[in-house]
Amino acid sequence: MSIIINNLNMSYDNVPVLKDLSLQIDTGCVFGLLGPNGAGKTTLVSILNHLITKDSGSIEVYGLDFEKQKDEVKKISSYIPQTYAFYPNLTSYENLEFFGALYGLSGDNLKKQISYCIEATSLEKFINKRASTYSGGVKRRLNIAIGLLNSPKIIYFDEPTVGIDPQSRKYILEVIKNLNKTQDTTIIYTSHYMDEVEYLCDEIAVLDNSKIILQNKKDILIQKKSIIEVELENQKIKVDISNSYDEFLTLMAELKSKNEKIININFADKNLEKLFLSLTKEDLRE
Repeated sequence: MSIIINNLNMSYDNVPVLKDLSLQIDTGCVFGLLGPNGAGKTTLVSILNHLITKDSGSIEVYGLDFEKQKDEVKKISSYIPQTYAFYPNLTSYENLEFFGALYGLSGDNLKKQISYCIEATSLEKFINKRASTYSGGVKRRLNIAIGLLNSPKIIYFDEPTVGIDPQSRKYILEVIKNLNKTQDTTIIYTSHYMDEVEYLCDEIAVLDNSKIILQNKKDILIQKKSIIEVELENQKIKVDISNSYDEFLTLMAELKSKNEKIININFADKNLEKLFLSLTKEDLRE
């Protein structure tokens, strides 16, 4: 396990934000953390990155004691925030030099790591341009590049595709997938985009009302059913589409030729958004 959390508690002004939260995350997986606004996602990620201090509970990261081996945990972790975490008046290369030095890198090791980070995020065209001139997508890529400098075993991504164009969004998702596949990096991914989590993640947890209310493998949570149900005025017809849509298309042609009135067609796929709303209810959150 990359992360083991037991009975984690955190409150603000005596209001519980996380209450007896327990969670285990497999090594090398892409883990999606979902929850409505105010559910405690940011608090949990902030605790895991030593940005705030928990009230109680135990945390283990890659076999390291979260409290007693704090420095070792930080060395193998990286947090890529939603906000831009670089100096806009510096170039990509200058930013990477600066943050690499903070990680203790120097000389050939620093140059080698910078080259890897630039290649991994396709920043070659921008290394000598000031970051303030970049598009939103390129800024996000620089954020990620900086987060790779310490060769982390675990990376926390907090809404990394907010406010960028579809092409940049697709590219960033591919970068994250590739990091997980080629480096066996454990990814913790928070997002409000259900399609991103559904596309990227191996396992998903839903956090609501201060607790994990559901955690399981994506393939178990999102089951694609192979039956289409066609509802007519006085009957329902079920069609098996596990092999092909031929039977369904033939049925539709027959119904049209007979002027049958179709009330509804239920494709019955259980997607992540439907599951999320059913678990957290559809109430608007502040």
